[in-house]
Amino acid sequence: MIISDNPVPPQQEFDQLLIDTLAALNELSRQDAGRIARLGGSRLEPFVKEVMDDLATNTHFEGSIELVSGQRFPDIIANRYYGVEVKSTTENHWRTTGNSVLESTRVAGVERIHLMFGKLADPIEFRCRPYQECLSEVVVTHSPRYLIDMNLREGSTIFDKIGMAYDELRQRESPLTCVVDYYKSRLKPGQELWWIEKNDSSKSTSLIVRIWNTLSSDERRDIKIRSMALFPEAFSNNSDKFNRLALWLVTDQSIVCPNIRDVFTARGRVDLTVNEVNYYSLPRIFNHLYENRMEIAKFINDTDSDELSAFWKLPVTETDKFALWHAQVTQHSLRLPGAQQLNIEVLLRDMFSFWL
Repeated sequence: MIISDNPVPPQQEFDQLLIDTLAALNELSRQDAGRIARLGGSRLEPFVKEVMDDLATNTHFEGSIELVSGQRFPDIIANRYYGVEVKSTTENHWRTTGNSVLESTRVAGVERIHLMFGKLADPIEFRCRPYQECLSEVVVTHSPRYLIDMNLREGSTIFDKIGMAYDELRQRESPLTCVVDYYKSRLKPGQELWWIEKNDSSKSTSLIVRIWNTLSSDERRDIKIRSMALFPEAFSNNSDKFNRLALWLVTDQSIVCPNIRDVFTARGRVDLTVNEVNYYSLPRIFNHLYENRMEIAKFINDTDSDELSAFWKLPVTETDKFALWHAQVTQHSLRLPGAQQLNIEVLLRDMFSFWL
């Protein structure tokens, strides 16, 4: 065994150990492909560790290579500083789901990690790269995890896209915030983030997904109130006016509503009398608005201005909540058939005169 005063051998020495390990694994795969093919899953990790042990003889790494027990990251450590995460697939490609973005199970003190990837489909082959160089995206299983791509081109990692080095991101107090901000910036109309957006611990989403028809009448009414407050475009005549609302129900409320349009427009049109003024053949949603006007006003007043700003896509202060909501509903309502014969602005002001 080589004895050294340096507790952490240089990176190039660990790189050479990995080069030798990779060559040995590929040679063993050529000699006995059937044996290697049967090493899928957790059985591959101790096998790679044994190969590394043999090759570490008479190097600075002799006797220092450990197989980490339990669900820890990475699978193998050397000199308590270097690490090897072992992944495999039985498919004929080089992609798989990686580890958690949060890295809450990372072994303390391990700073340099490589990924040893075994493609156990014919022809069997192993590849090895620095961990951060093959992480292409973030995907969601039960938690946000990296997506591994061993064919990833240089400059195409998720860290290149975010504009932040892997070591900087992983050491942040809340690495998910940076990931969420990146994916938010890439959203297209009609898209929302799913579970990954729930980085605010004060909010939660039910694990149980429910169908609209299974909700109680009180729950349905509450959803209608919040929907009319948060999604002013629901008062428009656009064919996609309920798209954002439908996404919010699924991602934020864990509710699937196959007939979201009917919730607000069923049974056709309605006549209303507001402040002794008759309004004829209004869309049914105005009846919902009128019947729930007190609760809608209270919900908007009680909702934080920053949250309203996120939903309405414009700056909101505590003093201009009603004015902004009123202006948006008015603007969208003007596109309704027959709206030219109505004074939508006056109708809304009369409905909410108590709020002025």
